Parts: sequence; C-alpha cells; structure tokens
Amino acid sequence: MNIDKKIIGIICIILAQISFTTQDMAIKFISGNYALHQIVFTRSVTAIIFTLIIFGYRNGGFSFILTNRLGLHLLRGFGIVIANLCFFTSLVTISLAESVSIFFIAPLLITALSVLLIGEKVELRCWAAVLAGLAGVLIIMRPGFGGFNLTSLLPLTAALAYAVVQITTRKMGEKEKASTMVFYVQINLLVISSLFGLFFGNGHFADETNPTLYYLLRSWTLPSLQDYLIMFTIGIGSGAGAYFVSQAYRVAKAGLIAPFEYTALPLSIFWSITIFGDWPDFNTWLGIVLIAGAGLFVVFSEIMQGRRNVLSRPMPRNR
Repeated sequence: MNIDKKIIGIICIILAQISFTTQDMAIKFISGNYALHQIVFTRSVTAIIFTLIIFGYRNGGFSFILTNRLGLHLLRGFGIVIANLCFFTSLVTISLAESVSIFFIAPLLITALSVLLIGEKVELRCWAAVLAGLAGVLIIMRPGFGGFNLTSLLPLTAALAYAVVQITTRKMGEKEKASTMVFYVQINLLVISSLFGLFFGNGHFADETNPTLYYLLRSWTLPSLQDYLIMFTIGIGSGAGAYFVSQAYRVAKAGLIAPFEYTALPLSIFWSITIFGDWPDFNTWLGIVLIAGAGLFVVFSEIMQGRRNVLSRPMPRNR
C-alpha cells in the first residue's frame, strides 16, 4: 500500500473522531436549553444537506441515494436512532467521558454477538477481552454502590443497539456504499425527530423534576443565533464524521484504521475536562483503560488472524 494512503487514512479517521466528539460535546453543551428531538431535527437537516453536497460531488451525482434495499436501510436506521436516543440522553446527567467510554464496549459486543447471531468462532482470549471490557463498564457504572447512576445504562443500551445493527447488516455493507448508508440514517433521524416534535413539541408531557425525561419531552423553543450556529455545527460534525470514516476505510486497510477510532476516548476526556470541568475519578480511569485495552486487543487479534469479524467494511458511527 502506498504510504501516502496510509497517512491519509489515519488522518481521516482521527478527523472523524474529532468531528464526532465535538458534536457530542456541543449537544451536551446546549442540552439544558432545548429538547433532544429539536437538536436532532436541526442536526439531521444540516447533515442531509452536507451529505448530498459532499457525497454528490464525490460520486458525480445523487445516484448514491438509490437502493434496492430500502427496507434494510430503514431497519438499520431505526437501530441507529435508538443508539442516538440513548447515547445523547445519557449526556444530561453523566459526563461525556463516561458516556463515550461505556459506548466503546460496542466493538466487544460485536465480537460476542457475532457468535450468537451469525455463528462466527471467537478464540478464548477474545472472550477474555470481552469480559475485561465488561468489567471496565461495571467499574465505571458502580452498580450496587452509592455512586451508581441509572442513566449510565443508556450508553450501554446504545452500544448494544449499535452492535446489533452492525452484526445484522454487515453483508449489506459489502454491496451498499457508505454514502448511501449515511444518507438513510439521517433520513431516519429526521423522520423520528419530526414525529417527536409533532407529538411532544408542545411540552405538555414534560416534567421538570426528571431531567432525563424533561430533555426528551420538553417543548421546542426558538434558539438564539448563537445556539443556531451551534446546532449547525452539530449537523456539520455528524456529516463530516461520517464522510471521514468512509474516506478512511476507502483509502486504507481496516486493520490499520480501526485502532485509531479509539482516539475518541482521549478526545472525549479532553472535552469533559476543558468544557464541563468533569475530571474522571480513579474508577472511571480504570474502566476506560480496561475498555480501551480490551477493544484494542480484539482489534489487533483480528488483524493477526486476518479475520473480518470487527474489521469488516464499517458502518459509519453517526452518534
């Protein structure tokens, strides 16, 4: 492989993680002022326009939105909606670093579910890594202790939804363009957020005593110009992240690119500390190390074996 393509691939995947974590930070930043479905609606409109312009230019037209697998795209998109809903809702009450760290159990869940759902074989050492990653999640969540926050189950649910989507639609990724998958994910998010806005946008079901439910059910409000710009940036971050992911895996081998997805962890810690003043405590650091270490171990194990378990053609994260 040309060394230039390797470098371009690495740069693209790092830019993708910068885009995604910046988007996550911005959503958390304005989560106290707007309903999640309003933020997602604005994000999706922006991301769709971005996708049509960028991917349309790269593909020489809009033919990439045509597909013979519309049902699978809608099903996959719904799974991503669930993952988005759970992940972004968690940001109201737990730190960005914790949410992203717990979400990164997804590659390990993909390894485990590939055995249960599609009958792939996984070595004992990879199972040990899966258990180590799950131990890391438990250390961060602290179930049974005073510091346990029920909301921390949300990024875990998001990771599970994402893993199921990855497993059940893997073959779809071998024939469908990444740009097509990105487009229909945003369409799903746009439709679902519109329905939420239609039924709950008046705020009649909002309960201010419950921050999580209030975030989901509060009324739509007219954003300030500054917040409109933030929402616009969120949409650009979503579209740009998906674009850079697809570019990274297009120009370089998956085995080279996959480990660099874990740059999202230090980036999320950086945003947590600098923007929100949330310093991870010892337990969180330990959990992060276990999750990242286990995930990277599985990735490198797959590389050494030349397997396509977690390294098959990616489905852009679209957090």
